[in-house]
Amino acid sequence: MASLLRVLVHGGGIGGLTLATALARRGHTVEVAELRGELEALGVGIIQPSNALYVMREIGVLEDCLAAGFEWEVLTVADPAGTPLARIPQPRMGDVPPGNGIPRPALARVLGTAAVTAGAKIRFSATITDLTDDGSGVDVTLSDGSSGRWDLVVGFDGIGSPLRTRLYGDRYTPEYTGFANWRVTVPRLPDVRGVVMSTAGHEAKALLTPITDRTMYLGAVVAEAEDFRPDPERAHEQLAERLTMFSGPVAEALAAVADPADVVYSRISQVTVDAPWHVGRVALAGDAAHASAPQLAQGAAMAVEDAIVLAESLDAETDVPAALTAWEERRRPRALWVQALSRAVLKQETGGGTTAEEDELLKTGVPGAAHVLVEPY
Repeated sequence: MASLLRVLVHGGGIGGLTLATALARRGHTVEVAELRGELEALGVGIIQPSNALYVMREIGVLEDCLAAGFEWEVLTVADPAGTPLARIPQPRMGDVPPGNGIPRPALARVLGTAAVTAGAKIRFSATITDLTDDGSGVDVTLSDGSSGRWDLVVGFDGIGSPLRTRLYGDRYTPEYTGFANWRVTVPRLPDVRGVVMSTAGHEAKALLTPITDRTMYLGAVVAEAEDFRPDPERAHEQLAERLTMFSGPVAEALAAVADPADVVYSRISQVTVDAPWHVGRVALAGDAAHASAPQLAQGAAMAVEDAIVLAESLDAETDVPAALTAWEERRRPRALWVQALSRAVLKQETGGGTTAEEDELLKTGVPGAAHVLVEPY
């Protein structure tokens, strides 16, 4: 890019803060509009596969992530009793570690600090209320009463993206898969030194993921009615009821959960924006453009890849429209492949019917996908 840009990032989540840091480190003027009043992070922990860690190194926070989390190298597949069936070493992207588990609040702090240190400004309790793109810039009014003119607006505003609705109306709304994710943080068992994945036929899948030396999270994927919501007084009991077929470490983890408020529940939904991810100088990225099921643990990784590739595209091209076109051409095939394979794996694990195209994707499998995704993005 011949000149430095003014960029507004709509959403202060993992992808948005990564983009803010990457661009501010390059000298661009960056503001993040974040609807929440602070960088609190919903959920419990998150897996950072090697390709996500590679991006963290690119923006200068790899060591901070590793210090705040739990580095791991091997995926263990176990039976419902916790007996290991296979131990699968995970591949590396370049010379970064194969994987890291980290508490979501810790990752939010790392990325928020990095963005501000790089020179980005975070505007809290703010969302876009008006937007006009005249071709040479974007005039934006925010809910806090501020306004400004930007060379580029990027929506990292999640699966329910207000910016996507502003661009496309209700054309792209989240599609519920029929399954939900239950998660809760518990004390780490000494033998859990990497992700441990157990399945009980097509009834449920449970994962144990270390996120610090002392803690891990239990995650469970279970079929749920679309309108189901856990009882706030007995969510921990409802989770245990869904995992009665598991013993061993999963049962031990469940026994440590005493407070229903510790249980985090989220429906697994998908969004596929098959129209262009950018309209003029306004772009959608991360879950706003291509939210997927968590079966490959690549949702956040795809968001941070979107962010760093957009920064690189702005480096390489002569103007914003050309950069957005180049960025999308580079990102769309990889992100949509992850989305399609994640959905196919979810259907396979839960006994859902798969299409011939999904059967072809499933030949790669989860271990094979890990090797594909440490190739350059």
